[in-house]
Amino acid sequence: MTVIGVVAAAVGGVEQLREGLVQPLIQRGHQVAVTLTPTAASWFDPHELSDLEKLTGLPVRSHPRMPGQERPHPPIDVFVGAPLSASSVAKLALGIGDNQALTVLSEALGTTPVVVFPRVNAAHVRHPAWAGHLNTLRAAGAALIEWHPLEPRVESGGRELPWREILDAVERIR
Repeated sequence: MTVIGVVAAAVGGVEQLREGLVQPLIQRGHQVAVTLTPTAASWFDPHELSDLEKLTGLPVRSHPRMPGQERPHPPIDVFVGAPLSASSVAKLALGIGDNQALTVLSEALGTTPVVVFPRVNAAHVRHPAWAGHLNTLRAAGAALIEWHPLEPRVESGGRELPWREILDAVERIR
């Protein structure tokens, strides 16, 4: 069984994480361990966090463990950073692990397969540093799911994130 580490940031679409990514990964036969940025964790209702923990059988992480504590997640075979904010993508490209979520992704880059889905707006894409951040992640071997913020995707009558593309990328790189 492949263990997928799902890492998400506080950005639009994170509220779809359970139905869009975690449940489908489990249905495909994977074990899933979820880590959220501290801000993303605060966006979730405690019941939703509990539902994620029941679904995965593992704690949802948002803070580092204390020295001497056992690791709450098993070793990860593939990481999925989705959705990630522009700030999280920039920090990941620069190797800044200032929270548990970015620490695990930064440590994995270059050694463990990583899929990254930046959920950004057009202003972020136009920023002069943005292309360099994406190039750095590509050079490190990350599979990027690029989603143009000016081209809304409409599935099932609403604005959806490209969960199917993210799931397919996981299958390709694992």
